[in-house]
Amino acid sequence: MRVHHLDCGCMCPWGGALFDGFSKGLRGHLVCHCLLVETDRHGLVLIDTGFGERDVHAPYKRLSSFFIKLNNIQFDRRYTAVEQVRKLGFQPQDVRHIVLTHLDFDHAGGLEDFPGATVHVLQREIEAAKLPHGFIAKNRYRLHQWDQVKQWQFYKPHGEQWYGFSAVRDLEGLPPEILLIPLAGHTWGHAGVAIQGPRGWLLHAGDAYFYREEVGQQKRACPPGLRFYQTLMEASRDLRMRNQQRLRELSVLHAGEVELFCSHDAKELERYQNLNR
Repeated sequence: MRVHHLDCGCMCPWGGALFDGFSKGLRGHLVCHCLLVETDRHGLVLIDTGFGERDVHAPYKRLSSFFIKLNNIQFDRRYTAVEQVRKLGFQPQDVRHIVLTHLDFDHAGGLEDFPGATVHVLQREIEAAKLPHGFIAKNRYRLHQWDQVKQWQFYKPHGEQWYGFSAVRDLEGLPPEILLIPLAGHTWGHAGVAIQGPRGWLLHAGDAYFYREEVGQQKRACPPGLRFYQTLMEASRDLRMRNQQRLRELSVLHAGEVELFCSHDAKELERYQNLNR
């Protein structure tokens, strides 16, 4: 399998380094780190979608104005997954499967750009998205982004564990090297996506953490802006912090076997894109 690291969304929240840890101006730089996986017999697999073409064309009809302004989202067609798939020489119909970490507006916006794809997500996540409770939940989940999806596969954790984490193996129609790893906390049905390659495991941790220094070392470090945002968006603080601690331990104890990255850290994405060149 070949894995491409894509940036499917640009957010520039006011606060600069208070959000991303490196910007020198007033605006920070957050990305939507998605993956495009080329498989031998199962077509293309997209891991998350970022913002979609319809989000770009009519953002205030599709998304919450609260989150558009809070994140200072930059809507540009070149960041859409469908545009980047074409840039790599493929067609949208070549994407046969989409595996989601969760259904937040900045992860599921491009689902309808790939109408022939089967969408894989945890059962608990679709339940939470269809019956949102509270201001954050009602604004983070945007029914218009996925109400035309025709092919769903929903899962509950089962089977053999993965490095001590619950896992969903044998995803319908997908190779056995792709697993869903439940990581509740950010949302009730949040998951990571693990991919086994020739050099070990890649774990797309979604929004289980937001900043590169929250893993890979014994003690967590995170800019105050991102700490605030993670707290604002958490469905369960206890589960979020517990799973983040477990990921930190995984990243330290199994550094040679598992590589972790999250959805929104621009420096993490840059490192992987440079490795692919």
